[in-house]
Amino acid sequence: MFKKLEEVEKRFEELSALLGDPGVIADQSRFQKYAKEHSEISGVVTAYQEYKNIIAELEDNNELLSDEDSDIIDLARDEIKRLTEKKKESEKNLQLLLVPKDPRDDKNVILEIRAGTGGEEAALFAADLYRAYSRYAEGKGWKVELIDESLADAGGFKEIIVSISGKKVYSRLKYESGVHRVQRVPKTETQGRIHTSAVTVAIMPEAEEVDVDISPKDLKIDVFRSSGPGGQSVNTTDSAIRITHIPTGLVVICQDEKSQHKNKEKALKVLRSRLLAQKIEAHEAEMSKERKSQIGSGDRSEKIRTYNYPQSRVSDHRIGLTLHKLDQIMAGDLDETLDALTTYFQAEALRSQEAA
Repeated sequence: MFKKLEEVEKRFEELSALLGDPGVIADQSRFQKYAKEHSEISGVVTAYQEYKNIIAELEDNNELLSDEDSDIIDLARDEIKRLTEKKKESEKNLQLLLVPKDPRDDKNVILEIRAGTGGEEAALFAADLYRAYSRYAEGKGWKVELIDESLADAGGFKEIIVSISGKKVYSRLKYESGVHRVQRVPKTETQGRIHTSAVTVAIMPEAEEVDVDISPKDLKIDVFRSSGPGGQSVNTTDSAIRITHIPTGLVVICQDEKSQHKNKEKALKVLRSRLLAQKIEAHEAEMSKERKSQIGSGDRSEKIRTYNYPQSRVSDHRIGLTLHKLDQIMAGDLDETLDALTTYFQAEALRSQEAA
């Protein structure tokens, strides 16, 4: 670990010198490239320098143990105890900082929520989950933009697809993919029986054109008239878009905008993100033969969380977390859950790194 840290510190010094070079400053593409790398490793370097200061302080206090003054020796022992604990925390922090970053963490996301088992109740819960994510996004200053929705007859969504853009959106939401189960008494239930329904959530990093190459000859594009609930026409022009990706059979429909061009743009954004998600899943499956190591990979077949309304309880089954604050969570207070997931999967990544 320390050899790696020395290399990072050396690279940081090289970059600092390069950023002050007039030739680099004149070449803005190089300057921005070096500035980005400089910024990315600055946190590691700062933490490493703090660690070295702790080591230096420990050495100084160890030397004081041979002093003739007993009071100084007692003070030195207290400091050694404090600094030893601080050293352990610093080492743990450095290990986490050296865990390879997910290159997709800074990306925006495509959020897809679909009603699963449970009929009308699943559609209503899909709407509840969408509101929770929307409120969380609003609190973070993120932008939520509707791409497509399919309304259920009794309310809620059969399916809703939105894009969420902002700072480190994928980093925060990437562990939300999977099956979300709800246990509650439906409004239509006259005998007070608890029903169990399920909703599927998919969080996909928004793909750029450079991430996924789509050939125009692989696309079948149909245009049609947008329709709303009950088949009513939303507008009188053929602005809705259906794109079929012939090699994979993936189909994306977008009819939210009145402009055919904007609907096509949104549909292509979703298609690219779905294709990127397929690539990621295929790569992870190839990299790992054991199902265990795919925990948190976004496998949509996993039941990841249960929302129990009678007991106001939310349980994340992957990390054994149970919180009795269902109302707050459904109102968008997701940070405690997301922080716990991030900590858990960072620790898992650290263990994998140490084993390797």
